[in-house]
Amino acid sequence: MSILSNIKCSPAIILSLDLLYGCSAHKAETYEKTVVFPEGATLEEKVEMASRVVPTQRQLDWQNLELTAFLHFGVNTFTDREWGDGNESPEIFNPVDLDADQWVKSLSDAGFKLVILTAKHHDGFCLWPTATTDHSVASSPWRDGKGDVVADLRAACDKYGMKLGLYLSPWDRNAECYGDSPRYNDMFVAQLTELLTNYGRVDEVWFDGACGEGPNGKKQEYDWARFRSVIEQLQPEAVMAIMGDDVRWVGNERGLGRETEWSLTALVPGILAESDSVNSALGLVAMSPDLGGRDIIEKADRLYWWPSEVDVSIRPGWFYHDTEQPKSLRHLAEIYLNSVGRNSVLLLNIPPDRRGLIADADVARLAELRKWIDDNFTVNKAGDIKNDVVKVNGEINAVMLGEDLSKGQHVEEFAVEALVDGVWTPVATGTTIGRKRILTFPAVSPDALRLNVKSSRGDVNLDKFEAYAITLPVETNVELPGYGKVATDAWKVISATGNDADVVKAFDGDNMTVWTSDETDGEKQITVDMGSAVPVAGFVYEPSGADDKSGTIFHYNLEFSNDGVNWNPAAVTGEFSNIMHNPIPQKIYFPATVSARYFRFTALDEIEGAPYITIPEFAILTPQ
Repeated sequence: MSILSNIKCSPAIILSLDLLYGCSAHKAETYEKTVVFPEGATLEEKVEMASRVVPTQRQLDWQNLELTAFLHFGVNTFTDREWGDGNESPEIFNPVDLDADQWVKSLSDAGFKLVILTAKHHDGFCLWPTATTDHSVASSPWRDGKGDVVADLRAACDKYGMKLGLYLSPWDRNAECYGDSPRYNDMFVAQLTELLTNYGRVDEVWFDGACGEGPNGKKQEYDWARFRSVIEQLQPEAVMAIMGDDVRWVGNERGLGRETEWSLTALVPGILAESDSVNSALGLVAMSPDLGGRDIIEKADRLYWWPSEVDVSIRPGWFYHDTEQPKSLRHLAEIYLNSVGRNSVLLLNIPPDRRGLIADADVARLAELRKWIDDNFTVNKAGDIKNDVVKVNGEINAVMLGEDLSKGQHVEEFAVEALVDGVWTPVATGTTIGRKRILTFPAVSPDALRLNVKSSRGDVNLDKFEAYAITLPVETNVELPGYGKVATDAWKVISATGNDADVVKAFDGDNMTVWTSDETDGEKQITVDMGSAVPVAGFVYEPSGADDKSGTIFHYNLEFSNDGVNWNPAAVTGEFSNIMHNPIPQKIYFPATVSARYFRFTALDEIEGAPYITIPEFAILTPQ
C-alpha cells in the first residue's frame, strides 16, 4: 500500500493526511535514467529537473531484489589464492561433488533472488566449455572434460526460480592476446556472446574495471562500447553492473552503504569514454561520501540514475579457503542494516569449496541471517496514518522508510519524531531515504511517530513508514582455531629500510601504530631475529583499514633462515590480491610448518606505486 504520494514539501514540513489529499500529481515530463542540464541552468532549475529523473524498469526491478548472491569459484578455489596468475593447470579443477542445486536451494531458502557466478575470473579459466581457449573446464578432469558449471547453475536457477547473473573478468592473465587490444577484444566479445546466447535469460552482467598488468606490463584498451552493444543485442533486459551504467559499485568491499546514498548521481559510469575526465573535474570517485548532493549537482552538467550495489564476502576472502570462517551473524546483520538499509542492494559472496558445495558453516549462517531478518522485520508496530500521525503499538528501536522510486528519489533531509508524554521529540535523523532506509535508536514507547521532511526535491512519494523492535545478535568469535601469533618479546630487528628506530611499531600488537619505510625507489625490507627457532605456519600482514590506504603492500617476498646467512623462500609468496579494495588482515597459511629463527620480509611494490610502504601490524603464525 502506498502510504504517501506526491507530497509537495516546503523547506520544513510534517507529512499529513491534509497534504496527502491536498496535492495533485506532478504532470511535468520525466527523464528516464539520465538528464542533461541546459547550459546556464541555475541550481534550482537543475534540482527541479533532477526530481523528475526515474529509473528504467529493469533498474527498478533490480533495486527491488534487495538480496543477491555472488559465487566466486574457479581454479583459485584449488590453489588457495584470491587472484590466479593464469598459469594454473586445468588439471587442478576437479570439484567431484559439485551440486548447483545445493547452491541455489541454500540461497533461495535464505531469501536471495539472484545469483552471479564468476564464469571467468582474472586467471582466465572459463567455467564453461568455450571455443575461445583451452583454458577451461573442457581441459579439466572434472566430469572427464564434459562438465559445464554455467549450464548446471542455469538448470538450478530454473528449478528454484532464481535469477542468473554472470561475471566475466575483462582482465585475463592467461590469454596470450591480452594486450593486443583488437585481438583480445574480439576474444572477449566471443566469450560474452557464448555466455549470453547459450544459457537462457541473464539478468545481470557484471564487469569490473580491472586492467591489472600495470604501466610496465601489457596495456589492454577495452572496447566498452562494443561490449555494451553485445549485451543490449543479446540480453536487452539484463542490467550492466559496475563497468555498466545500470548498477554502480558502492566503493568498498566491507558491506557499507553510504549515510547519504543517492540512486541519482553525478558520477559518470566507467563504461562511458568521458568518465575519467568528467569525474576528475567534479572531484568524484567511487568512494566519495556523497555523489548526488546539491553542491555536486551545481557543478554537474548531467546526472545518471546509477544505483548502488554493496558487494562483500561472507568470509574474509572472495574464494573459499579452509583457513577462513564465515562472518558472525552479528556482522552480517550489521551489513544488512548498512546496505539494504541504506538504499542499496546487497551482493553477498558465498564461495563454493573444493568439493563444489557451499560449506555447511556458510549454509547455516545464511539460514541464521534469514531467520534474523524474519524475526526482526515481520511485526510492524506502526499502524496506518490517521490524524497526521502513525500510531505505534509498544516499544520500538527502529524505523523503516521507503520512497516509491518509480517516481524518482527526492528526500534530502529528514527527522523521525516520536510522541512521548505529549511531546514530539526527534529519535532519528538522516539525509537520503531511497528504496529502503532503516534507522535504529534507543528504545522508546511512543504513542505515535511522524516524519519531518526538512528538505526535498519536489514531491515526496513515500511508500513505506514502519516501526520495529529489533535485536542485534550477540557477537561471536569466528577465528579459526589452531593458530596463534608468535610472541615478539625476544624479537630483534637486524635491518630495515629506513626508520629503524620505529620499526617495532610493525609488530607491537597495536595496529594503530604504523611503521613507514623511507621514500626511496626499489624494494623495502625488514629482517628480524626471533631469538630462537619457532615452528612457523604462516604470517599476517595487516594493512590500514582506513580510507587512506597509501603505503599498502601489493607484491611481497618472505624468506626464512636458521642462521641468518642461508635463506629459503616461504612456501607461499607473491601478492596480496585485491587488498586495495578489500583491506582486511592478510592471513597467509603455509601448506606445511617450517622451523625458523630469522625471517626476511620484502615489500616489492605499493598498491599504487608509491615510493614507501606501511606496516600497521605484522605477525608470524604458529600452530597451537
